[in-house]
Amino acid sequence: MNISIDLTLSPLQDDYEKHVIDFIKVLRDSEFTVLENPLSTQIFGDFDRLMPFLNQKIKESFQKQDICVLTMKVVKTDRSDYEPHF
Repeated sequence: MNISIDLTLSPLQDDYEKHVIDFIKVLRDSEFTVLENPLSTQIFGDFDRLMPFLNQKIKESFQKQDICVLTMKVVKTDRSDYEPHF
């Protein structure tokens, strides 16, 4: 089953930008389709492969930070090719 995940990483510390950039670079280097915009990052792929990958990468990112919030929305479909029709 393919899924789409919208992620927003919000480190609550002064050097937040470095942590966000590092996390996005890890996602970019993966086998998954990654799209970015100024507010969040989306990643798309097979549920059984994507979720374990994200679980590990989120944990690694959290271990490098004091306090962090990660907002995640999961949609049960691949929306990577979405284009508005209006």
